[in-house]
Amino acid sequence: MQAFDLVLFGGTGDLAMRKLLPALFRRHLAGQIPADSRVLGVARGALSREAYLARVEQSCRQFGEGAFDATRGASFASLLHYVSADARQPDSFGAVQAVLAGREAVTRIFFLSTTSARFAGICDPIGRTGIATPDSRVVLEKPLGQDLASAGQINAQVATVFAERQIYRIDHYLGKEAVQNPIALRFGNLLFEPLWRRGSIRHVQITVAETLGGGSRGSLFDQTGALRDMVQNHLLQLLCIIAREPPTSNEANAIRDEKLKVPRALRPLTGADVLAKTVRRQYRTGAADGKPVIGYLQEAGVPADTTTETFVALKAEIDTWRWAGVPFYLRTGKRLQEKVSEIVVTFDEVPHWIFGGATGLPSPNRLRIGLQPCDSITLTILAKKPREVMTLQAVDLSLYLAASFKAQPLDACERLLMDVVKGNLTLFRRRHEFDAAWSWIDPIREGWARHDTDPKGYAAGSWGPAASSALIGRDGFAWNGEL
Repeated sequence: MQAFDLVLFGGTGDLAMRKLLPALFRRHLAGQIPADSRVLGVARGALSREAYLARVEQSCRQFGEGAFDATRGASFASLLHYVSADARQPDSFGAVQAVLAGREAVTRIFFLSTTSARFAGICDPIGRTGIATPDSRVVLEKPLGQDLASAGQINAQVATVFAERQIYRIDHYLGKEAVQNPIALRFGNLLFEPLWRRGSIRHVQITVAETLGGGSRGSLFDQTGALRDMVQNHLLQLLCIIAREPPTSNEANAIRDEKLKVPRALRPLTGADVLAKTVRRQYRTGAADGKPVIGYLQEAGVPADTTTETFVALKAEIDTWRWAGVPFYLRTGKRLQEKVSEIVVTFDEVPHWIFGGATGLPSPNRLRIGLQPCDSITLTILAKKPREVMTLQAVDLSLYLAASFKAQPLDACERLLMDVVKGNLTLFRRRHEFDAAWSWIDPIREGWARHDTDPKGYAAGSWGPAASSALIGRDGFAWNGEL
């Protein structure tokens, strides 16, 4: 791995201090930061290098997982620099240019840890000052825009400075080991792929549930909502991982080629389908961990009259030969009963039930891929109950990956940062994938704006609104956990 200069715009912000810099610190301790590499924090504040190092030390002590001490801190601090620059004053980028001068042979990584509204203002002086080399990379944080038009404008502005091969659109969720496991499960085992299609699978559920409310991020979340913050990003990414065709190889372009086909094949939700196949709600007062909690409208920074949704459930359909007729049910929400992320694949029943005289009813096989709170794989099958005359009972074959692999999984942020350094684009999204996702999301938002302007509530600490259960229940199914 070659040395690099990482220029971290928003270098004093919450994401940089809470995630990025502690992740770099841990990779430094693991010996993965090459010698002669540098991390340059860039922000508007007029800080001295010593003041910046003090902030970084505090963050690494808090989020460095107990690894910080004076010796390790001093070693990491030797990599760090700070420059005051303001995207609203492009002339101030001369200071960044001066620090980078003479190191054109070193890979330059520009990490834009800011709101996407500032991306163009940062990229423009990067281009004008000539500090972007042919081997440079730029990392764009989500959310990327608010809709197809704004995302397209941002991508076009960034593309005036960087080629597509240089752009790393990051989603930290994709760096989780658990999110990558479904890829290995499906394409590394002959057992599942022959059954991974219509005729064998009845339906698929994808759930990302949170127990936390708006909290300190209430005002920020209110600008996006659950559909844009979670469905457009995380849940559609999981859908792509589950539904894509087998790639020709493990090479980045081959994997991303197949991934792009899924959002392009999603059946549009427009008109009456928006009301029939989606549910949007806001959490109201309730209880969490046995204690009363306030509703979303009472959270700090949240406007009292906001209509932003904190819960979304919807039915998605993929118009391909493999998936025609197989519904995909997606749900996500805040202040739900449990923190859980999972994919549940329910297989069809056997074509002929021979146990007519046995007690009990046929139960379909299910494959549950657990992403949070633990990384697990559970296959539910029917087996004969001991001491009974051919009485069948559902039993679970469970694999908990933490018990099977003794190695500590790499933090998602660490993994993705190192992929950027290595030039590995596999876990990063293409512009066309963003366009396809927004093209599917925007009509849903437009339908809500016309027909569902005032979302109803659901009790905090519950599994969400009854309408969510009714959505999947109309097709004869139930959410996992409600079976």
